[in-house]
Amino acid sequence: QQTGETNSVSHFILLGFPSSPEMQLVYFVLFSAAYTLTLMGNTAIACAVRWDRRIHTPMYILVGNFSLLEICYVTTTIPNMLANFLSTSKCISFVSCFAQFYFFFSLGCDEGFFLCIMAFDRYLAICRPLHYPRIMTKQLYTGLIIFGWSCGFILFLTPVVLISQLSYCGPNIINHFMCDPVPLMMLSCSEDTTTHFIYSTFNAIFMIGTFLFILFSYALVILAVLRMPSAASKRKAFSTCASHLVIIILFFGSVMVMYVSSGSGHPVKMQKIVTLFYSVITPLCNPVIYSLRNKEMKAALRKVFGTEIFVHKT
Repeated sequence: QQTGETNSVSHFILLGFPSSPEMQLVYFVLFSAAYTLTLMGNTAIACAVRWDRRIHTPMYILVGNFSLLEICYVTTTIPNMLANFLSTSKCISFVSCFAQFYFFFSLGCDEGFFLCIMAFDRYLAICRPLHYPRIMTKQLYTGLIIFGWSCGFILFLTPVVLISQLSYCGPNIINHFMCDPVPLMMLSCSEDTTTHFIYSTFNAIFMIGTFLFILFSYALVILAVLRMPSAASKRKAFSTCASHLVIIILFFGSVMVMYVSSGSGHPVKMQKIVTLFYSVITPLCNPVIYSLRNKEMKAALRKVFGTEIFVHKT
């Protein structure tokens, strides 16, 4: 019986940002620009890390992977959102909806893990500088990168499968611009408190766990920096960490507002704005924060995209 009920909804309608057709066009132009800039900025960082041997260090290799992750992350939602701005039906099939939900949240999970790995890397580099080359070997950071990319996909299988198994017998209108689990669970006509509990617990453990790990790592880093004798060393260490901290505050700040403080309790408009913040604004800010605050990254970008690119190729 449950399968029959589940299949009675073959597609969902994503309302997005209901407004006049003219306003939909304005949104389309704005989000197209944001998406293009995000792709260009993050691709530039990934290419600079790939092609400039001077920055083939664990920190920059992690930054390059994080940029690739951001490209995948925004691509799970923005192209569909752009298509919906121009569409009158705003339909998404049942399978596509859950695929978007799975990839968006798995990659979001991976972002959290990468921010943890980057915090661990900074902790080793600043608090254990003499042991750093011996600990952060190529094998270790390659293993950490594989862990960072794959863990979200493995962990998020359970919540996605559980939520997709709920009964959906109508209505099928999602007042959001993406297939978010909270409105999806609210649309279900089966009261499954176990699925709600598993999903909420999973979110809380993941976010609080990763956030505390990062907080603890940076607390140790700040203490180590404050103990440094020279002002120049302090400045260099702080500027390296500042860009990471800005990304962490942007990402975790908005995600925690949304999911830890019981996301379903927020007004729908607020939910959309907060989701927009961590799904569009943070990936857009990432290249700006990393490249403008960092001398080595700026030099690598100049080398790869400036006149030296031809020298490098020969």
